[in-house]
Amino acid sequence: MLLLPFSLVYGLIVVVRNWMFNKKILRSASFNLPLICVGNLSVGGTGKSPMVELMIEKLKSSFNVAVLSRGYKRKTSGYALASKESTALEIGDEPMQFYNKFPGVTVAVGEERVVAIPQLLHDRPETQVIILDDAFQHRSVAAGFNILLTDFNNLYTRDWFLPTGDLRDQPKSARRADIIIVTKCPLDLSLAEKDRVIREIKPAAHQQIFFTAIAYQNPYQVITREPWIPEKAAEVMLVTGIANPGQLKKHLEEYFNGYDELAFSDHHIFTIDDLKYILKKFDQIPSSRKIILTTEKDAVRLQKFSQQLRDLPVFVMPIQPVFLFYEENQFTRLITTFIQGFPGQA
Repeated sequence: MLLLPFSLVYGLIVVVRNWMFNKKILRSASFNLPLICVGNLSVGGTGKSPMVELMIEKLKSSFNVAVLSRGYKRKTSGYALASKESTALEIGDEPMQFYNKFPGVTVAVGEERVVAIPQLLHDRPETQVIILDDAFQHRSVAAGFNILLTDFNNLYTRDWFLPTGDLRDQPKSARRADIIIVTKCPLDLSLAEKDRVIREIKPAAHQQIFFTAIAYQNPYQVITREPWIPEKAAEVMLVTGIANPGQLKKHLEEYFNGYDELAFSDHHIFTIDDLKYILKKFDQIPSSRKIILTTEKDAVRLQKFSQQLRDLPVFVMPIQPVFLFYEENQFTRLITTFIQGFPGQA
């Protein structure tokens, strides 16, 4: 209740800003190539990065794909193109993750996307499509295709403005989306529950709704990338610095006998003191069958300690979104149809 007045003020600012864009008082820039926006209405934790990676995987064999991100919590500013010399401190953990996993795909960062897009096209004129990471509320650029993500456990229809809730945009803005994806669903989501969520969201006639769950893959060593087959009897120390590790913790509870957790703030920049603290806590676990487990985003920020971590049982848990109800091909078809139908595309 104490925070409610701040939420009302924040919500009013958001509503006025959207009204000014809708009335063309504030202008959105357009570009002569396909722009696909992936974003949400809330702050963090809806699975944008895995969805961007899935889209890259789907498109990279047919198109020259580029990803443009803000580079949240990096120590630099302005436009930057990812390269072999880049670090997470310079371009942000998520863009660094994209570049590491897809070295043949252009990855760039820039807070001002209106400025960054021309610079990206100057550096990579062969680019055929740009994926705008976390750009749904940044209306200074008009994307041709908008994908909105919402967490099954915290639908935007049930949320409220910051700081009382998690919304950074008004629920009505969801109407701008071409596709709405309900993420982090149970793998066994029923048709009845699917229909209930669709009725709650009330999509417009032009919108399609998809449902995805998280699939966890086999962990690999953070530096050497050597795979590790999970052992149920292993003692796990989970180290996270992400917005919403709830799904991962639930997975660990189901798979392992138990785990300890060291939770840092979202996008936390690990220091040598943090590393010493982590290793101290790890040494205090009495079992000889013990590992440190972390997320792909956190791994990017830990790789600077390669010498210290190379020979330790520090493993990364990769994830991948899985489309439910056999609708992945339909999702891919909608995206490729948009790109192929764009003027000037072959």
